[in-house]
Amino acid sequence: MSEARLPSMSATESLILDLLRGRERYGLELVSSSGGQLKRGSVYVTLARMEAKGFVESRPEEHVSPAGPPRRLYRATGYGLKVHDAYQLLREALALRPALVRH
Repeated sequence: MSEARLPSMSATESLILDLLRGRERYGLELVSSSGGQLKRGSVYVTLARMEAKGFVESRPEEHVSPAGPPRRLYRATGYGLKVHDAYQLLREALALRPALVRH
């Protein structure tokens, strides 16, 4: 019997989930809200990877502008937020110094 593979989450994916918590956003809106941490050239590749992992879902915007194709809105999934929260707990635990942990 094989063991289930644990999901991985990069720091960039974690940041995107932080920015999506509680609301939908466009890709370029994520870039502008990231304080320079996300780049235009990589945000959509990362969002596609996150969608394949089940961390985010997307949909086309409802009101299409005649200036171009419809933009996609992204939102965090419940699964993505659970994995994000688990990784956050792990990061906090690993940052502790052994002398500070009491049994």
